[in-house]
Amino acid sequence: MFENLSDKLDSVFKKLKGHGKLTEKNVEGGLKEIRMALLEADVHYKVVKKFVSDIRERALGTEVLESLTPGQQVIKIVNEGLTDLMGSHHEDLSLDGTKPVAIMLVGLQGSGKTTTAGKLAVHLRKNGKNPYLVPADVYRPAAIDQLKKLGTQLNVPVYSSSTDMDPVQICNDARTAAHQEGCDVLILDTAGRLHIDEELMLELENIKKSVKPSDILLVADAMTGQDAVNIASSFNNSLDIGGVVLTKMDGDARGGAALSIKSVTNKPVKFIGVGEKMNALEPFHPERMSSRILGMGDVLTLIEKAQTVVDEKKALELEKKLRKSQFTLEDFRDQMVQLRKMGSFTDILKMMPGIGNIKQLKNLQVDEKEFTKTEAIINSMTPQERRQYTIINGSRRKRIAKGSGTKVQDVNKLLKSYTQVMQMVKKLNKGGMRGISRDMLPF
Repeated sequence: MFENLSDKLDSVFKKLKGHGKLTEKNVEGGLKEIRMALLEADVHYKVVKKFVSDIRERALGTEVLESLTPGQQVIKIVNEGLTDLMGSHHEDLSLDGTKPVAIMLVGLQGSGKTTTAGKLAVHLRKNGKNPYLVPADVYRPAAIDQLKKLGTQLNVPVYSSSTDMDPVQICNDARTAAHQEGCDVLILDTAGRLHIDEELMLELENIKKSVKPSDILLVADAMTGQDAVNIASSFNNSLDIGGVVLTKMDGDARGGAALSIKSVTNKPVKFIGVGEKMNALEPFHPERMSSRILGMGDVLTLIEKAQTVVDEKKALELEKKLRKSQFTLEDFRDQMVQLRKMGSFTDILKMMPGIGNIKQLKNLQVDEKEFTKTEAIINSMTPQERRQYTIINGSRRKRIAKGSGTKVQDVNKLLKSYTQVMQMVKKLNKGGMRGISRDMLPF
């Protein structure tokens, strides 16, 4: 997501900073490249036109041209412009009204509504709510079955609907059932179509009139680019949606939808789907996304992810061990398990400030299967071997490999990686990220 845009903007900023003192000609040249980068990222052309115009007005002002660091000032202006473009701040779900309130998910077939319903249930439960899932897509038996399976998997109650029932009646009866279950939020998984049609919109309008949802979220596939913006406009005109959930933002999405939807529809992106797991739904923060695009990282989201998986007491114990160089293979495994709970390692790296400036790490792709293999190898060691790796001789390596279903070479690779991690920790303590090379990473 946004990789190409990030690279091109980075190239523009390097050129601007290389000039020292900026001139109107320098700025115009940079703006032309920014305009092309945004259009290639599939940002709506009207949005690009206004964005570039706003940046030009500020960049050609005295605050930049007479600044001691004009290149940095332009980056600051673009950062603020991107943030404003995406909505300036995070807008949360609207959950006002008599309990249980309803959140209505709408969208085309294949956009990920049913999966998003499950992810939203997980998100709401983390925030102290008791969600209730409602399968209201009576045209696709698979959608009903999928939501029921998700409910069982997540331990979230699901209304028992069937294909011979009326969608409006399902939603109304589900509210009564949810109240009896002690639930306070209904998540309505409504029907979609391959394309927008009058029959679909009429059904959704009838559900809206009858249930009066506190929020209506359009679930749109970010991979469709400008089509997602057009779909958002159509649904908004008929239903007056409250916001958008962009799915598949972890794929090859160019990012145009995320940068365009707010400007075109005046409705915010509220969440983004960043993976297949049920916890892979992130609240959308425009200011953080802007920082990611410009290679500045996203420390706040990284901290929030860490807080959900890190045991504070264990973290303090680990800190003491690291200071005393007592970080064992057992600690290595435990930290790796916690790290995996935060999401893909590649995505976590991208949230760290300065990573984009380190050539060896910039385009790094991590094979997540290696973590599973590593965990199996460490679990096949004895407690003594985990705490004192130097006793692991040739015969022990053969036994560990056999016990973990791996090869001796894999055990050797892990032990080498472990020693490199210890070197990396020392480097971090001395000189920060710039002291790290790709060869020192444990994958």
